[in-house]
Parts: sequence; C-alpha cells; structure tokens
Amino acid sequence: MATKKQVAAAKSNVKKAQKGAQKKKSIASMPKKTRTALGKQGAAVAQRKRSGSKSPMTRQELYALAKKRDLPGRSKMGRDELAEALGRK
Repeated sequence: MATKKQVAAAKSNVKKAQKGAQKKKSIASMPKKTRTALGKQGAAVAQRKRSGSKSPMTRQELYALAKKRDLPGRSKMGRDELAEALGRK
C-alpha cells in the first residue's frame, strides 16, 4: 500500500500533467499548414470509413505496410512515394 507521501506525490504529478496538457489546448494553436494537413488526413480516414475502402491510405498506414514488406528507404519517403513504391494510389 502506498504511503501518504507517495499518494500526495502522485496527485501532484497528475495535476502537473493536466496543466501541461491544457497549455497545448488544441490544434487551433498549430500553424495553418499543420492544421490543413491534419484536416486532409482526417477527411481521408473518414471517407475510407464511410466507403469501407482501403484507399486513400494515410502516410502512417502506408509506412506500416512498407515496413511489413521491408521496403528499403521507406523512412525517407513521403506519402505519394510510399504509395507508388507499394503499387497503390
């Protein structure tokens, strides 16, 4: 069982973590280019969920597939390059 001192330290750590998370607030504080990219990525994922399709895949999904296939140079490739190398659009 934790001591009173340990419980107090844990509560303090949780409060600090919550304050840190609140300072970042939301994507509103990010650069416009980042917000646009996140919006496009979210739209692509939402479209795929609605249609049940596997395309268009995000860069992260393409990278995971390239990793499974052990594609050389995958870490330096962008989304389009990964899609082309994997034979997808």
